[in-house]
Amino acid sequence: MNYRVPQPVPQVILDDVRGAQKMLSGVSRVTPMEGSRHLSALTGSPVHFKCENLQRTGSFKLRGAYVRIAGLRPEQRAAGVVAASAGNHAQGVALASSLLGVRSTVFMPVGAPLPKVAATQEYGADVRMHGQVVDETLAAAQEYADRTGAVFIHPFDHRDIIAGQGTVGLEILEQCPEVRTILVGIGGGGLAAGVAVAVKALRPDVRVVGVQAAGAAAYPPSLKAGHPVSIDDPNTMADGIKVGRPGDVPFRIIGELLDDVRTVSEDALSSALLLCLERAKLVVEPAGCSTVAALLSEPELYGAGPVVAVLSGGNVDPLLLQRILRHGMAAAGRYLSLRLRVADRPGALAGLLGVLSVVDANVLDVSHVRTDPRLGLTEVEVELHLETKGPEHCAEVARTLHGAGYKVMG
Repeated sequence: MNYRVPQPVPQVILDDVRGAQKMLSGVSRVTPMEGSRHLSALTGSPVHFKCENLQRTGSFKLRGAYVRIAGLRPEQRAAGVVAASAGNHAQGVALASSLLGVRSTVFMPVGAPLPKVAATQEYGADVRMHGQVVDETLAAAQEYADRTGAVFIHPFDHRDIIAGQGTVGLEILEQCPEVRTILVGIGGGGLAAGVAVAVKALRPDVRVVGVQAAGAAAYPPSLKAGHPVSIDDPNTMADGIKVGRPGDVPFRIIGELLDDVRTVSEDALSSALLLCLERAKLVVEPAGCSTVAALLSEPELYGAGPVVAVLSGGNVDPLLLQRILRHGMAAAGRYLSLRLRVADRPGALAGLLGVLSVVDANVLDVSHVRTDPRLGLTEVEVELHLETKGPEHCAEVARTLHGAGYKVMG
């Protein structure tokens, strides 16, 4: 990446990250590293997952939240803390506050998934629902901080947060010392900045590559402009990295230390989530598997030595997971929708289903249309939704139907 930010890099250095690591000893987990044979074969290099989805609270956010709150002065702790989040940061602040004996208030948007709200409450926070979008929730939390004196805990734009997230980078170097490339998702930039500080100080030869969802990619235009740029209406299923503007502190670090920032599509995100679930047996949220999406999208970029992809979180609402899995299966060619015409007589549909059973296509849904004026008097249009084994199986189904005399309309 050729862009360089003219401002000096903030004072987040390796010693800060090492201090955070000592502070987090016995608090956060040293999450495991898992290999991926499928992605290793695809890229031609060993690929490992850094499983922060298995961290306490289900994401890396506990690390930074704990370091930030632990660093407060006694009078600040007495005033309590406040945060705004739709999920992972909320849970990290809630648990960190409980462990440190600090009162916490967390504002969450009205539409936040119920499992995330319940988890935040169970970790000990006073949860207050406000606003339809995170920006409104953030404003309410800031107003509460101004009114009560509670310390606002920003999700990414603070040096202590960045130092805490940087402990992920130290663990990667300890667990995979031969690593050549580290992939890390970027929302506001706290995790990527922290990992870059730790890794580049110890191993400047290791490439650190950030990944953003294409629908919420504020970093590429910001890096090109040389300062944080806001994007209008960020839109992605990866709510954990759906941030419209880079944080000031992480932006400077990322502009100086990251080697590249890549973007991934929604199809790639859903396919990555499906791969993690099926192949690695890991539940990962869309933001958490953005790094896997990058490997699936451009495997040729990562063939020069071992790759570590950070799976940053696993907190996904079951209803959203259901929709994403359907989307991922469609993107992977595992669903096939067909329209065709058959004779409107008894046994015609049974005959069609018999042909599909021969090629082992699972019928998910069938609908009949008899009222279309384009249909003949003795015709009926049938729409089928099938579960298949992939693109080659889809082609086989289509060939078999043509061979049996059926005319596929679309």
